[in-house]
Amino acid sequence: MPHAIAEGLAIFAAGLAAGTINTVVGSGTLITFPTLLAFHYPPVLANVSNNVGLVPGVMSGVHGYRAELSGQRDRVLTLGAASLCGGLVGAILLLVLPADAFKAIVPALIGIALVMVVIQPWLARWVAGRQQPRNGGDGRDPADGGGGGAAAGGPVLWLLVFCTGIYGGYFGAAQGVLLIGLLGIAFTDSLQRVNAVKNVLAGVVNGTAAIVFIACTHVAWGAVALIAAGSVLGGQLGARVGRRLPPWGLRLVIVCVGTAALVKLLA
Repeated sequence: MPHAIAEGLAIFAAGLAAGTINTVVGSGTLITFPTLLAFHYPPVLANVSNNVGLVPGVMSGVHGYRAELSGQRDRVLTLGAASLCGGLVGAILLLVLPADAFKAIVPALIGIALVMVVIQPWLARWVAGRQQPRNGGDGRDPADGGGGGAAAGGPVLWLLVFCTGIYGGYFGAAQGVLLIGLLGIAFTDSLQRVNAVKNVLAGVVNGTAAIVFIACTHVAWGAVALIAAGSVLGGQLGARVGRRLPPWGLRLVIVCVGTAALVKLLA
């Protein structure tokens, strides 16, 4: 098989896996970013192209979770503003800081992301256990008749979502895990409804950063197209059947690929 075809198939497959993982858990960047590094894309170009390519997949996941967004309009608008501002700041930081700074920082960011992926099951259990005594275990907020859609969480949550957006605009791996933790602590909704909002906020961050990158820097459009095509299919897969996939399997893939990327960057 010619090298170019093999490379294209690998990048498409990485996009498919990342789209599925982003919808269900988050951290799909830990699949696509190392794949681009493996094909000798410079780290900043790989990060930028990865971000732009994953945006359609995130939007696909948002569409798949549209039913769970019912009644959460005010929450999405309020926290979406924090994600937009944070994503803008993070994208600008990536462009204005020297490329060497990103090369030095990204191993630490990958390490943090891997830790977040590993502790995500514990975090989800802790959030679910915290919700049950507050709402009788049905995932509904008695204050508003179900779902807690009217509550946006207050200024502290807004600031934390803004900071998560900065991280997401700069690099983005495991920002979904961070958001799940923050939203799960702040709200009494079921985890599926929290996950739906997480998908929207991550999409706002990625979309904002993508606009900045397209306008201000070089993007590898071939890689973007392959990741986008794969991630759109993965987003639908994650929304429809991703809940049935073994979480430990997805997590194992993320940890293995992320660890390989970390070794490559530190070598």
